[in-house]
Amino acid sequence: LATMGRLSNSIFSQTMGQSPSELDMTQQLADLWRQIRGPIVAPLLQLSVNLCLVMVVMMFVERVYMCLVIVVVRVFGKKPERRYKWVSIKDDLELANSAYPMVLVQIPMYNEKEVYQLSIGAACGLSWPSDRIIVQVLDDSTDPIIKELVQMECQRWASKGVNIKYEIRDNRNGYKAGALKEGMKHRYVKECDYVAIFDADFQPDPEFLWRTVPFLMYNPELGLVQARWKFVNSDECLMTRMQEMSLYYHFSVEQEVGSSTYSFFGFNGTAGVWRINAINEAGGWKDRTTVEDMDLAVRASLRGWKFVYLNDLEVKNELPSTFKAFRFQQHRWSCGPANLFRKILPDIIENKKVKFWKKFHVIYAFFLVRKIVAHIVTFVFYCVVIPATVLVPEVHLPKWGAIYMPSVITILNALSTLRSLHLLVFWILFENVMSLHRTKATFIGLLDLGRVNEWIVTEKLGDAFKSKLGKLAGKRARLKFGERMHVLELLTGIYIFFCASYDLAFGHNHFYIYLFLQAAAFFIMGFGYIGTFVPNS
Repeated sequence: LATMGRLSNSIFSQTMGQSPSELDMTQQLADLWRQIRGPIVAPLLQLSVNLCLVMVVMMFVERVYMCLVIVVVRVFGKKPERRYKWVSIKDDLELANSAYPMVLVQIPMYNEKEVYQLSIGAACGLSWPSDRIIVQVLDDSTDPIIKELVQMECQRWASKGVNIKYEIRDNRNGYKAGALKEGMKHRYVKECDYVAIFDADFQPDPEFLWRTVPFLMYNPELGLVQARWKFVNSDECLMTRMQEMSLYYHFSVEQEVGSSTYSFFGFNGTAGVWRINAINEAGGWKDRTTVEDMDLAVRASLRGWKFVYLNDLEVKNELPSTFKAFRFQQHRWSCGPANLFRKILPDIIENKKVKFWKKFHVIYAFFLVRKIVAHIVTFVFYCVVIPATVLVPEVHLPKWGAIYMPSVITILNALSTLRSLHLLVFWILFENVMSLHRTKATFIGLLDLGRVNEWIVTEKLGDAFKSKLGKLAGKRARLKFGERMHVLELLTGIYIFFCASYDLAFGHNHFYIYLFLQAAAFFIMGFGYIGTFVPNS
């Protein structure tokens, strides 16, 4: 191998027309690399490989366990309606509508020009006695035109007899958590027993409250009922299909297993109904991280409240279809849990109200494996360490950790979205690229660094705006080349491409097949050729 390396350097140098001094310099660098590779680089890289293998095993065990549990739940388990008391609410001639609990519906929004009508209309269309429901629109919009449009929409529904409140504040402190917290302070909220929360692009079906509220009415130990998300634009582009594959596993497996085993899972921030007493007892909404929903869920669980997830109750919503919006969302979703783990870990350990196994589940499975290890190992192992091993043949990389276990993990994940099974290779490459941003965000959260509390609302395009894109297709040329370039992706792509080329020339393990494909994925996304293009106006 060393002889081949010297020969290739000589041929390359002659081809490029290097002078003898330049050739000597190249030879010196090659000799230096050989001298430090064995005693220094190889042991450090082997240590990195071993650490990554430990994380792969952690993910493998957790993923297999989850899938075994979900099989048992699906085959032998009871549905939520059988595990908990669920009785359809019936009219009482004596009590009339007072037999129904008072429900608050909160819709936090920020400059949601394209979707505000959908969410407000869906909330106002919920089937529930009109005198037992309050729709509260929490508008943090900074655009005065959008603010006026939202207010006019609320007034339009109020004129139809809907009890709708339009609430604003003079600042955006705490972002969504701050808006929800401020919304709970209004006097009329004291009359309410439960609160349903929907983000601005969510459209619940009219029977949503009929399906969820009875769980809270007849089971005083339950604090949260969470519904599943249904994506209305999953077929819009390849990027939205990739997101659907990732999120369907989260809802079909992670949420279902958490609900069935420990009565705990992370609140998804929307499409759920909370018992207001549970929110208050947990300390209310807090804005110390960008995952206020997860923060509240963990604190409520530590107070002894149980959660139930309804996999067959779907709420329509929109996936981010531009790469820019998706990157910002993934930063928040990765940085927030890591930062919350740092801040809430002592509370979990010191808690005396929940059992040891539930605390172990929250710390190890929920936070450590899913929110930290999964992001780090995906990027560090598959995009940094494995490519580096082709340059250092002294490092031993077992196939069970590099190929077999990751393949099982990937297949188990993909089984939750059978309709996209043919896109499995694209999904792997896409997830590896996104792991770059997730890993960076995870470390920002763990170390509490600069962008830890960055909150950028995920852009929603809505059906009305998407219909205009065809007419504006000619304006795509206006997108500046620099605006579509993403430096980190391109640099990583160059590194992987170099390793792939070296492996093709001198290696014997055929990793270059995967590495060339992964490098291509980094280049495609690095140049911005993914997702929906939104031309400048």
